[in-house]
Amino acid sequence: MRTLIAVTALLLAHWPTGPLAAQAHATMGHAGHQATPAATAATAATDDSAFRALQQRGKGTMGVDQDASRHRFEDLPDGGRIELQMRDADSAGIAAIRAHLRQAAQQFTDGIFSAPDTTHAMTVPGTTVMAARKGTIRYTYHELPQGGEVRITTTDAEALAAVRQFLAFQRSDHRAGG
Repeated sequence: MRTLIAVTALLLAHWPTGPLAAQAHATMGHAGHQATPAATAATAATDDSAFRALQQRGKGTMGVDQDASRHRFEDLPDGGRIELQMRDADSAGIAAIRAHLRQAAQQFTDGIFSAPDTTHAMTVPGTTVMAARKGTIRYTYHELPQGGEVRITTTDAEALAAVRQFLAFQRSDHRAGG
């Protein structure tokens, strides 16, 4: 009986926990059982709470309600573009977006990616190379009717790959279209 208790305690001590473990456990195919609806719902709830946290951090970084605005991260042959616009006419929101994007264009030019890192609570994929290759990438801000955009251009193959990685991550994490 002591052996059974010791083995059980050992297994529990090394059993993975937390959101990633819940997701892995819910999706892995153990012999004889599949993910239950409750496990799938728990994973979705974790994903939704992580997305809500991202949205809150984004509001702090960008100065606008993420649900009231629309992101677009588009790959282009020579780089890409980041578009952020208010969904409805809101002069304060539009002004906040424009100020944020002008600042982002300048910081990115300087190789500083603290705003996306803060918003996503991690070093965003592609930014390490983009910072290292900052002299080969151009960031240009343009106003749009409900906000603005930052156009990213480069002729450097390594920088272009990093820009595409950055934009793909942003599209995915913000749940934004192309």
